Amino acid sequence: MQRFMCKSKLHRVRITDSNLNYEGSITIDPVLMEAADLMVYEKVQVLNINNGTRAETYVIEGERDSGQICINGALARWAQKDDLLIVIAYALVDENDLVRFEPKIILVDEKNKIRQVI
Repeated sequence: MQRFMCKSKLHRVRITDSNLNYEGSITIDPVLMEAADLMVYEKVQVLNINNGTRAETYVIEGERDSGQICINGALARWAQKDDLLIVIAYALVDENDLVRFEPKIILVDEKNKIRQVI
């Protein structure tokens, strides 16, 4: 049997910008993407801490070392600059591999710089 597990999480990242006229997605600083093992176009669940809602989208790469978290397209109506988000990626893991499985949890400071990796 396989189970959907939290593969990685960016915890309490702050929205730096939004772009209503972009076709969709969430733009993330590549430093954060690498730390959380996120790929361009990977599906993620985005939780808005400020309004308690969830959405799904995909990741695109932003500017390196910028701390960039930009909500694009329709989601730009769902969240605004300075809202806090949790970005979660999931993976299908075989039950036999669960003993060794550990998600990557990335904690950031107020400028979206990595503070700790759990």
